[in-house]
Amino acid sequence: MNEVASETAPATARRSLWRHSDYMRIWIAATVSLMGSQVSQLAIPFIAAVILDCSPLEVALLGTVEMAPFVLFTLPAGAWLDRVRRRPVLIAGDFGRGLALLTIPIAYAAGALTIWQLYAVGFVTGSLTVFFDVADQSYLPALLERQDLVEGNAKLSLSQSGAQILGPGFAGGLIGLVGAPFSVIADAVSFFFSGGLISLIRKTEPKPERRVASDGSYTSLRQEIAEGLRYVVGSRHLRMIAGSTATSNLGTSIAFATFPIFAYRELGLSVALVGTVFSLGALGVLLGAVVSPGLSKRIGVGPAIVASMFLGGPATILIALMPTHVPMAAALLFGSVFLSGLSAVVYNVNQVSFRQAITPLDMQGRMNATMRFVVWGTLPVGSLAGGVLASFLPVRTTIAIGAAVAATAFLWVLFSPVRSLREIPKDDIAHPS
Repeated sequence: MNEVASETAPATARRSLWRHSDYMRIWIAATVSLMGSQVSQLAIPFIAAVILDCSPLEVALLGTVEMAPFVLFTLPAGAWLDRVRRRPVLIAGDFGRGLALLTIPIAYAAGALTIWQLYAVGFVTGSLTVFFDVADQSYLPALLERQDLVEGNAKLSLSQSGAQILGPGFAGGLIGLVGAPFSVIADAVSFFFSGGLISLIRKTEPKPERRVASDGSYTSLRQEIAEGLRYVVGSRHLRMIAGSTATSNLGTSIAFATFPIFAYRELGLSVALVGTVFSLGALGVLLGAVVSPGLSKRIGVGPAIVASMFLGGPATILIALMPTHVPMAAALLFGSVFLSGLSAVVYNVNQVSFRQAITPLDMQGRMNATMRFVVWGTLPVGSLAGGVLASFLPVRTTIAIGAAVAATAFLWVLFSPVRSLREIPKDDIAHPS
């Protein structure tokens, strides 16, 4: 992979990616979209748990339905995205999700909103997110030089940190002002803005050439999906990163499947308080985005990956320890959000940058899709398991079980070649094994 960035000057001549116009469009679009998504992430579970008064299993199924497309569509999406230009997919994904979300306030105003519509919206937005996310991660290496990937991903994490710091408090206030169903309009508008901004990127993305088999015929999607699976499974680095992330996601999705029931019903926390605590706790995301580049240079990429994943385990355990005493519950929730944000950003900036750097451009879509299939495929399983467990066990016990699973995730990367990585490779690597 020897792609050039969208600016004509070499990467070494740029002081910062802040002056990279195409990258800044991606960054601003992500910032606005992530900010809007904070509203739906707080509002939709609140609608299910409080306004529609759904059961723990029904609430947990929201996460299952939204994440199910990552199991169903991720692998073919990755193979298909290695055949097409990715920018149009990003634009269509943004506009499609915005339209789907608008149906929630419309149905509520008509007195017709049900949990089944929330499931339908979750499935549609989840399906579009599959294509958007795989295209997004595969598009960045075409805009940036390899040595700029850590900085580029770190700056995108700043978008995430800003959204998580400001978003939940804004969402809680907006929900209190206009109601949860109508607050979703803000998320829809953010998607429309993001899609419009991405459409203004000047870089002409070349259409990938169809892959040709040894007999001269075009390879099928099935063959290309199999190549992506072999690429990831055949790499000791990638398969251990996938196992670690999948285990963490499984545990946290079990723990958070019924969090709205636990927080709003059992502990009596208000949506405004939860939103404020999530905003304050998201300072950990900001800290992670700031320290990630320097930390990987100081202790190495591999040790940063291992240490950050280890830190994520105690973060989830704090949720299970939240008491009925509101101030103490808020304090533990703050600690959990802070630690999980810090660990997740350091982990993702380093492991995503490593994955992007070692993978040829024509394999990016399939590599990212295969990784997403594995690591996000555990989310619907965990949400369903959390809902079922909470139907027979206390919600707090279910959260503790999920936390225990998440706490083991670091073992995958600790006992693997990942821990020995010192820096992002500077030369083309056809395969990381």
